[in-house]
Amino acid sequence: MAVGGSLLRIAADDLSKLARAEKRPDGRPRLPPGQRTLEYLRPMGGDEGDGDARNFKLKVYGSVKTPFELDYAALLKLPQVQKQADVHCVTGWSMLGGLWKGVQISMLAEKAGIKDDVKHVILEAAHGFTANIPLKEATADNALITYRLNGKPFALQHGAPVRGLIPDLYFWKSSKWITGVRFVKKDDPGYWETRGYHNHADPWKEERYA
Repeated sequence: MAVGGSLLRIAADDLSKLARAEKRPDGRPRLPPGQRTLEYLRPMGGDEGDGDARNFKLKVYGSVKTPFELDYAALLKLPQVQKQADVHCVTGWSMLGGLWKGVQISMLAEKAGIKDDVKHVILEAAHGFTANIPLKEATADNALITYRLNGKPFALQHGAPVRGLIPDLYFWKSSKWITGVRFVKKDDPGYWETRGYHNHADPWKEERYA
């Protein structure tokens, strides 16, 4: 077992080196500093939500002209996208090349008619959890309300039935068990941000803690 474990660590280290050598379209290395690659998402805890798609509700509201609410069936009727994206956990692991399916937050913003004063998006989740995200990152091409990873639904521990995806920020910003998307004009630091974590959370700047 020890030998096998060593081989796995070597393989992971090699993948991490290769990823650091790759460049993103914006010129940054694919793997941020201080990160190592994992093949699968690692469970990171948290107070789990209901997990049953039949009970799912997503409230889209805030500084918008037309707030609305979606159940799971209505979410699936909206324009769907699939985006390949890497995710980076503040604890030091990254999962590369996942294929995520869902609805772009930018499309929800357009559907709701966000007002000109909106500067941030608050992703709300089960048990009052929130994560604050600048509008630019929240409405990026690969920022989603997502319900599939590599063709499979999420396990409950990973946010089933639906979670957020903000891949260019540390993964705690990608709220699990999501219940709301709130557009706001003033920043409103969320659960982890008020407990010592960085308000912005850029992995390439290692914005881990305040």
